[in-house]
Amino acid sequence: MPMTAHEIEELLRETFPDADIQVGGTDGVHMSAMVIDESFRGKNRVQQQRAVYAALKGKMDGPSGELHALALTTKAPE
Repeated sequence: MPMTAHEIEELLRETFPDADIQVGGTDGVHMSAMVIDESFRGKNRVQQQRAVYAALKGKMDGPSGELHALALTTKAPE
């Protein structure tokens, strides 16, 4: 079952409650997200993105994952 932008944002908010989070996409399968959070400071891009994928709690895992593709932008606040 495809995921809504709201559902993705709710999952991300559990891990990043104070982040600036913007989720886009309308088909529920190919989505985009921008997460700006202080916890990313000092971490490289791979570490940041792994943290976001972990927050999605397996929703992108394997061919049966609810979310097929997520174009992801992560960074610490300026």
